[in-house]
Amino acid sequence: MILITGAAGNLGSAIINSLLKKVPANQLAAFVRSEQKAEQLKKLGLNIRIGDYNDIASLDNAMKGIEKVLLISGLSMERLKEHTNVVDAAKRAGVKQIVYTGVTMKDAAVSPLKVLMESHFQTENYIKASGIPYTFLRNTLYAEVIPFYIGDQALNTGIHYPAGAGRVPYVYRPDLADATAVVLTNKGHENKTYQLTGDQLYSFTDVAGMLSEVSGKHIAYTDVDPVAFEKHMKEIGVPEIGIMISTGFAAAIKQGDFEVVTADLEKLLGRKPTPVKQYLKAHYVG
Repeated sequence: MILITGAAGNLGSAIINSLLKKVPANQLAAFVRSEQKAEQLKKLGLNIRIGDYNDIASLDNAMKGIEKVLLISGLSMERLKEHTNVVDAAKRAGVKQIVYTGVTMKDAAVSPLKVLMESHFQTENYIKASGIPYTFLRNTLYAEVIPFYIGDQALNTGIHYPAGAGRVPYVYRPDLADATAVVLTNKGHENKTYQLTGDQLYSFTDVAGMLSEVSGKHIAYTDVDPVAFEKHMKEIGVPEIGIMISTGFAAAIKQGDFEVVTADLEKLLGRKPTPVKQYLKAHYVG
């Protein structure tokens, strides 16, 4: 039995879809926060475990009969504590393997995103110290986050973002889901770390170029001043947390924090990753 945490989220849902192509639904358990979030998963035939990362009793109940745990990293600023709760529960239950979704980047300790990203690597260290066999899936940034940075009206407004010439090897979320399903359903991945990236680095100038190609319009990228960008976001009513995340990622991308390319994803998939241009065309042009 495989337990998927964060099963109702975007990545969790995609991974479940990939897993269902490989194993029967009754071999999968979904850990979700409420019955409401479980409705669709229940229809698919999955075992449902209700609870959250801070509810120790619910975690202990969720681990019953579980051989492998997919720990999809949480979004809370307290996620290190939440993750350690999951690892401790897995250890008490005698779980045989933990697969953890972290992040691929050069050095979180010196990144503008340190406060957000360092806990990924602290979680990995805690899992290693637990003695449970592990697999670390360090995911780079999703192609699906590009619209968050540049807006859905980029074909009309152009791209205005303070990321300089920084580049990212974006990946399509369903590709990550397929690779995760491979790791969860096959042997030989224990105590290994995979850096799951696309096969090419893209700057926002490159993104603008791809959007120009798929739309037939000239889309320009402007590397705006970070202070002016933050001021504009406040003026249009973006919440403080949204501003912090957007400006933090811009600074980290500009610094080159995500400029890491490996063949790990391609090897797990047995094929080339989905081209970023294909995603952009589907999102912006249809």
